[in-house]
Amino acid sequence: MERKIEFERLFNIRDLGGLRTKDGRAVRSGLLYRADGLFKLNDASAEDLRRFAKLDLRTVIDLRYPWEIERQGKVPGAAALAWHNLSIEHRPYDQTVDKPDQPSERFFADRYAETALDGKAQVRTALEVIADADSAPLAFHCKSGKDRTGIIAALILTLMDVPEAEIVADYALTEEARPQFLADWYAQNGAGTAAPMRHVFRAPARAMELFLLELARDYGSVLEYIASTGADVPALASALRDRYLD
Repeated sequence: MERKIEFERLFNIRDLGGLRTKDGRAVRSGLLYRADGLFKLNDASAEDLRRFAKLDLRTVIDLRYPWEIERQGKVPGAAALAWHNLSIEHRPYDQTVDKPDQPSERFFADRYAETALDGKAQVRTALEVIADADSAPLAFHCKSGKDRTGIIAALILTLMDVPEAEIVADYALTEEARPQFLADWYAQNGAGTAAPMRHVFRAPARAMELFLLELARDYGSVLEYIASTGADVPALASALRDRYLD
């Protein structure tokens, strides 16, 4: 099943529908999307806007910093949506210059651990919004749809009992969009500029594997991490499975 949705301005938007749980159920299509920056649709073609309208979104969760939103803008039509700004990343990091000699999988696993620790309140709210009966169809996004978005996707899929291997594979699909992101970067910064450092737009599967492994090590399990945010894990899991599984 092809889950990626083709847009001209969005490089990393896909439907979580089709992913299967350990007991053989499937995430329903057309209800839950992960995406890169939906703000890019503000300068999109009429065809991109038509594609976006077909998603018929009711809710958007924007995981960017407020300063990013002020600088880059919101999703088109935000005023008509249930729009939530839930910035889960409290310690900024720069993928272009930070720890250039560290393997990308270690770099990102460490950053995701920091985000999971610092952003517990916003993580809990994001999970509760997604589980709400009136939220779908829903999209959650950050800028590239990889790091902040990848964390929320991993937690949501864990609550729905999708196997870890499938969660990791979903995260790693972002790597396929790297050439588009790099081309866009050069288009904005000039073909003669130096290439971004090694971590930029990378999504190595091992990064998500390490993040989930170490989250379980530190909290007892990924579900116990979610419980540490103050969330009612059994209620969340039940609601998500009711809303999004076939």
